Amino acid sequence: MALGAGAKELVRRAFADLDGQTLLDCHVHVLGLGANATGAYANPRLFTWRHPASRLKARALLRASGITDLAAADEQYVERLLALAAEFPLPLVLAILAFDYNYTKDGVIDWEKSEFHIPDEYVLRLAQRHPGRFLPAASIHPYDPNALARLERCALAGVTLVKWLPNAQGMDPADPDIDPFYQAMARHNMTLLCHTGWEMSVSSDAQALGNPQKLRRPLDMGVMVIMAHVGNTGMSEDLDNPGKRVSNFALALRMLDDPRYRERLYADIAMMTQVSRNPRDLKTLLARQDVHHRLVNGSDYPLPAVGVTIRPRLLQLSGLITNEQRRHLAQIRRVNPLLFDFVLKRTLRHPKTGDGFAASIFTMPAWMGQGR
Repeated sequence: MALGAGAKELVRRAFADLDGQTLLDCHVHVLGLGANATGAYANPRLFTWRHPASRLKARALLRASGITDLAAADEQYVERLLALAAEFPLPLVLAILAFDYNYTKDGVIDWEKSEFHIPDEYVLRLAQRHPGRFLPAASIHPYDPNALARLERCALAGVTLVKWLPNAQGMDPADPDIDPFYQAMARHNMTLLCHTGWEMSVSSDAQALGNPQKLRRPLDMGVMVIMAHVGNTGMSEDLDNPGKRVSNFALALRMLDDPRYRERLYADIAMMTQVSRNPRDLKTLLARQDVHHRLVNGSDYPLPAVGVTIRPRLLQLSGLITNEQRRHLAQIRRVNPLLFDFVLKRTLRHPKTGDGFAASIFTMPAWMGQGR
């Protein structure tokens, strides 16, 4: 399906001020079922009607990712991702994320709470096969007894990014027992990309672990941190005012405003347009031009390909896009959901001020891959 003239013009405008730049998407998931010895794992409950909600969610993700044959799922997923990225008119680097098991505090894998697993070795192989396109992000659970050895191996292989989803994986970023892990990360100039806010996609029974303030500990130990999603879901206890609950988004902004972390704390804007997220927060972030230089683009792919996750009609009703733009974006999404996510975020405008996201958010930052 070819894009119409209006959709092509919207794409052109999205890239007009980015000529000569390399683009970055710092939040791209790798899915797999273990086909062709990738080492990927998916919890069996994702494929049984005894857990209908999990099964339906898994089917929706696989279908949206272009997977038609479960026996070749891992390969099909990567092929589709590469094809979508190749349609961008400028060089695009995708940070592809490993995903570790859920571990208990005593270092044992909790299989019931581990929804899926994408090994570090797999994303490293993919990055080696596709240099310039994929940037590997390890996912090393600090409660794994072999965590430090794994971190050293990844650092030796050139990995500079570590991804955590505490709500689903079970690590507490404020746990002092993790300090040796943070010390090793700081020594290797590695960046922590950590989910903040409530988790809405992967099963979680530990939403308190998504409190952005818990990231003070790695920051205080010299680790560079990217707060995924700018804490844009749910509420947590305000650790500065015990007993008071505050939106995670407000806590994330407070963290960004803290002068102690000005050189080490960033945030990605992955899925800020999601239906389950408050459009008031998106308007606030558009207006906060003073923090745009510390924001990084992330798509959270494959979620933009799942139709129910982003509803441009709701963004139109909030005054963030026009009706004409909504129609063009719908066409772009049918052709390329990764491009849709990019163009949507470049098209958003604050309904009162007209502010959009700064172009610098979408380009490769100077510090990426260099630690601090």
